[in-house]
Amino acid sequence: MRNSVLSAVALATVSAAALGVAAPAAAQVKQAIAVINVEQAVGQSAAAQTATQQMQVTYKAQIDQLNARQTALQTEIKQKQDALQAAAAAAGQNPPAAKQQELQAQYAALQRRAQEAQAELQKIGEPVQLAREYVLEQIGAKLSEAMRNVMTKNKIDLLLKDGAAEAFAPGADVTNLLVQELNGLVPSVGIVPPQGWRPGGQGQQAPAAGAAPAPAATTPAPATRPRTEGR
Repeated sequence: MRNSVLSAVALATVSAAALGVAAPAAAQVKQAIAVINVEQAVGQSAAAQTATQQMQVTYKAQIDQLNARQTALQTEIKQKQDALQAAAAAAGQNPPAAKQQELQAQYAALQRRAQEAQAELQKIGEPVQLAREYVLEQIGAKLSEAMRNVMTKNKIDLLLKDGAAEAFAPGADVTNLLVQELNGLVPSVGIVPPQGWRPGGQGQQAPAAGAAPAPAATTPAPATRPRTEGR
């Protein structure tokens, strides 16, 4: 009787091992992996969307000036390009040396003018670009925390940029979850940088989030609220 019981126990042990249910230590650990588009999430966040709308009002003068000047400069450059092409066509395939020098000088002048035009447009648009950088930096200050929250709440072990993945199922994309976290952590941002502010600057004053936009100005007034915890 004792031998029968021992045989039954041994058989049960062997059968369980064969079924793979008797060795918890050998169980496979499944790693949760997801992909994310950080730039898209930042751009779709409520703070970024609202800031874009506010900037259309606060920086309307600069935006209108930039658009008008860009149109004028594009027309000017196009006319110079057409003139150069016409001169080159009139000179033929083998123009004399003097004509070649003239065409080269005309081309160099065109290149200089294009560079001057680009620099002029950048100068006009500097307040608007600086405001964009300011908005992105405020949102970026909470980006790491937002991604950690996404991973913790959804039990994700590894988060990849979508561009780093060869292929993935739609369900693996958690960009929308990052948008939700950013909306909670950064519901709104200021759009007028403190006087003298530059991207990446430390120890500067920042305006209260959601504060009413200041009147458009090339040099905005300094803010008063201490900068919040720091894309």
